[in-house]
Amino acid sequence: MVTDAHQSHSHNQSHTYRILVLFEDCASTRKRRQRQQSYQHKDKRFSEKRKKMVMEMGDGDEAGAGACLFCICVNVKGLDNGLVLTPPMGWMPFERYRCMTDCVRFPRDCISERLFRRTADLLVSEGYAKVGYKYLIIDDCWMERQRDTTTDELLPNENRFPSGMNDLSNYIHNRGLKFGLYHDVGYKTCMYQGPGAIDHFELDAKTFASWGVDYIKMDGCYASERDLDKGYPAFGQALNNTKRPMVYSCSWPFYKSKPNYQLIKKHCNLWRFAEDINDSYESIANIMQIYHKQQHLLANHSGPGHWNDPDMLVLGNYFLSYDQSRLQFAIWAVIAAPLIMTNDLETVRPEIKALLQNRDIIAINQDRLGNPGKCILTKHNFQIWARPVEPINDMGIESFAIAFVNHGEFPQCPLCPQTYNVFLNEMNLVNPMGYTVVLK
Repeated sequence: MVTDAHQSHSHNQSHTYRILVLFEDCASTRKRRQRQQSYQHKDKRFSEKRKKMVMEMGDGDEAGAGACLFCICVNVKGLDNGLVLTPPMGWMPFERYRCMTDCVRFPRDCISERLFRRTADLLVSEGYAKVGYKYLIIDDCWMERQRDTTTDELLPNENRFPSGMNDLSNYIHNRGLKFGLYHDVGYKTCMYQGPGAIDHFELDAKTFASWGVDYIKMDGCYASERDLDKGYPAFGQALNNTKRPMVYSCSWPFYKSKPNYQLIKKHCNLWRFAEDINDSYESIANIMQIYHKQQHLLANHSGPGHWNDPDMLVLGNYFLSYDQSRLQFAIWAVIAAPLIMTNDLETVRPEIKALLQNRDIIAINQDRLGNPGKCILTKHNFQIWARPVEPINDMGIESFAIAFVNHGEFPQCPLCPQTYNVFLNEMNLVNPMGYTVVLK
């Protein structure tokens, strides 16, 4: 059962249940019972933690609230750089802080070393780093608008980053985190219009390596399609030439009319395929729809070392209800998306913090087999998304992580809970030996 989510905050009577389940194949009721009993004594066969299937259910407070998550299995291998064999997790400022550079009027919220030092401390002290959020990534607006007149190197803004990038990098690394930085493959960056990488690929890659950068977000503004097709591989090669391992995040397909995902996968660790996310349910639903329309293409090119990036997690900001926040987190986990937060970690509400640090959902996102999920069923305002994940049982049958999504907008009764009957064959669970659902 999935409850209706189309409620306003004034009707917020959300009730959340966590049900841990396992779909597994079995030959008969007796064998199923025997197997269930044996699980209690044979943890070596199945890790109790990994045979779980997590379902988050609620009768919600706004459209999109009815998201339910379970746990589910597959195999792949990563890129040559050996990085991000599971989707990267971290924090990025852009949707929350945009390109705020006025540190006189907004000293706390401007793009500055002060913001990133504070966030590094909070990632550790508030427990985010402990559950996997390791990458602290600076987006656009960190640099001077001109290169160094002598060396042609990129320069951090001297007013907002007076200590320099090496000092900030050391501060981040000393807290056990990884340091990410934004750049653009074209002539100028998108928001701040600082110098782009074109004609300076080798120099900029060496500069980033000298600053101890671990992750590059490479945008694609002020570049032709020909520039994109030449520039993204060339800059990736320049990164490799530094001998410093750096995650390479590309916006390449977003700027292409017909992206060549086989080529993009060869050169990038992850790639943006949709527009920038906004702090709204409508934006999340639109990105879900974009993924759904091309999910077979996207899923075929995703796996360890190369991931589809639907953009940041906007949980913990202003406009999402709790249930809408669960919706985004559940779907991002099922489609094996990077989990990159964009919020003010000092003001995140306790229930959102608990959601962002939910180890069961994170375990689904970080499943080592790396198979991305898909939307497998749509009925009116109701969807089922499924992802194969670990564990595989002793008969070689996969488990599945499943998210039930109720987008609300049920016209007959917008605030009423809804009951759905879904048959296993509708979810392509058609093994003739049958299945057992184990509730925990």
